[in-house]
Amino acid sequence: MHVTTDASAPWLIVGLGNPGPEYAMNRHNVGFMVADLLAERIGGRFKRAGKAQAQVVEGRIGPPGPANRRVILAKPMSYMNLSGGPVNALRDFYKVPSAHVVAVHDELDIDYGTLRLKLGGGDNGHNGLKSLTKALGPDYHRVRFGIGRPPGRMQVADFVLKDFSSAERKELDFFVDRAADAVECLVIEGLERAQGTYNS
Repeated sequence: MHVTTDASAPWLIVGLGNPGPEYAMNRHNVGFMVADLLAERIGGRFKRAGKAQAQVVEGRIGPPGPANRRVILAKPMSYMNLSGGPVNALRDFYKVPSAHVVAVHDELDIDYGTLRLKLGGGDNGHNGLKSLTKALGPDYHRVRFGIGRPPGRMQVADFVLKDFSSAERKELDFFVDRAADAVECLVIEGLERAQGTYNS
C-alpha cells in the first residue's frame, strides 16, 4: 500500500500504554518506554496537551536539511482501550495525515524483542490498536515490539499487565533503544528502508 502525503507534514508518534506508576514497567507499556526514550533524544519533556487527553513533546529528528522531520511524540492518558480519541484529537490539532501517524505497541505474536514495522493491517486483538483504527481508519504505521505469548495457561490480559521478567529486563533497554532507532529510521528514511534494517 503506497500512500502519498506532503513530505513537510509533521509526524505523530504515539507510544501506547496505560497511565500511572503501577503500569509503568508492564509489557503493555513498552510503547510508552519507546516514546520516553525518543523524548529524551530530542531533549524534550512530556507535558499535558491542551484539551487532548494526552501528554506530548514537540521537536525535530534527523539531520539538518531535507531529511529533518517535525515530530509530535504522544502518550495517550486515557488508558489503552480508549487511545483513539486522544490520538484523533492530536492528529486534527497538528494537521497530521494518517500515513504520518506511527503507533508503537506490544505484540503477542512476535518473540520478545523482535520488531516488525508495517503500514495498515488489522488490530490482532490489541485493544489500543482497535481504538486507534476505529478513530483513524487502518492506514497508519505500526512499530510492533514483540513480547511473546503468555506461558502455560496464563491469560493474555494478565500477561500483558505484568512487568517484564527479570530475565527480560536485562535486555529491555537494548530492545527499547533499537525500537526508537527503528521509529527514527521510518520517519526519516521511509518504511521500506526501516523494514529492511529492523524487521527480523
